[in-house]
Amino acid sequence: MNGSIALPTADELLDRIERTVDEMRPYIASHRGSVEVVDFDASQGRLLVRLGGTCVGCSASTVTLKQGLELRLRHAVPEVLVVEAV
Repeated sequence: MNGSIALPTADELLDRIERTVDEMRPYIASHRGSVEVVDFDASQGRLLVRLGGTCVGCSASTVTLKQGLELRLRHAVPEVLVVEAV
């Protein structure tokens, strides 16, 4: 045993990301919006999401993205460093 810690696989990371986003979906849906995970680049810690519904063109979507999704994800999945909408 060399004492090293196994790094999570891409599938494990995406599963943790999806579960965390799932926790936020009811809130976003209550405002008739939606969020979809598009891609995660583990080497850069960059998560790409697509906002839909009333989030499109909404001035508060940036707040939802940064203060909602990004903060929650950075806490729950430390490998996520930034969340960007595409």
